Amino acid sequence: MPPYAIETENLGRIYKIRGTKKEKAIRKELVALANVNLNIEQGELFGLLGPNGAGKTTLIKILTTLLAPTTGHARVAGHDVIEAPQLVRPRINMVSGGESSGYGLLTVRENLWMFSQFYGVPSKEAYERIDGLLKRVGIFDRRHTKSSDLSTGLRQKMNIVRGFMTDPQVLFLDEPTLGLDVGASREVRHLIREWLDEDKSRTLLLTTHYMVEADELCDRVAIINQGRVLDCDTPAVLKQRLQKDAIFEIETSPLNGLSVSKLETLPGIIKVTCQEADGSATLNFILKEEAVLAVIINTLTAANVRIMKLSKHEPTLEDVFVTLVGHSMTDMEKGEASE
Repeated sequence: MPPYAIETENLGRIYKIRGTKKEKAIRKELVALANVNLNIEQGELFGLLGPNGAGKTTLIKILTTLLAPTTGHARVAGHDVIEAPQLVRPRINMVSGGESSGYGLLTVRENLWMFSQFYGVPSKEAYERIDGLLKRVGIFDRRHTKSSDLSTGLRQKMNIVRGFMTDPQVLFLDEPTLGLDVGASREVRHLIREWLDEDKSRTLLLTTHYMVEADELCDRVAIINQGRVLDCDTPAVLKQRLQKDAIFEIETSPLNGLSVSKLETLPGIIKVTCQEADGSATLNFILKEEAVLAVIINTLTAANVRIMKLSKHEPTLEDVFVTLVGHSMTDMEKGEASE
């Protein structure tokens, strides 16, 4: 069995607070990471989901040898990030959302070629990879444009190409679609999935605070907050754990005197809510099990109530996050400092 692409054991990082005596009296240190234990398989697209300040970027900096942990150990591509950083670095690459890397006087193609040389990629092969990737993200026609003349979105696409062109064993993408419009974000997600499918030995760690992005892309997701991993599994399993009761919404014609209190007396129903407007009604049912739905339908039909629409509420990663953390991602990021 091949070694894990990424593994951490009790990984922690503590920052000493620098400031006035008054500030130090309030808090002498900041715990950025605490006892993080992760095993990420080769070929996996693994997601870190959490708000700004959760510890995502700190973890990536440790895994990419840019920051030393305070406690614990980490291995990437089979090598210890502290004991053998020189063996880790040639095997990885990293792109952060919103960064402005590159030299403004160089064209897109020249910038990317320059970065390829840091990794020892032969020029002929580098140019082939660069042109192919530029076509895939839709900016091949801008290859001779100076990077200083690119919009923020196009510059970010160039940075993303920089991450893929060295063909790393492990690629770290830290909020890669930050600042991109919907169409550009979709192109980047498509490239990510294609790149992994082309070679099952490749591994990608993605940090994001976009729930849809994590749900759509990731094989597994770790939800992280205040430096701690709260849960880790596939998006489907995380949502299934939350779904203890069956929740259905039924849109009907007028209820013809059928009351909520009567519906709640039916066996297997936990709760019913109703909203009536414009000659229709919307009923929400929380059921002990889905089989109870047949009883509800028979009851409505017997009362000459016509069913116009029936849908099941599926939990989302946002629901999972709120359950684990106690707040929505949006609420947590209001006024929070970045990592």
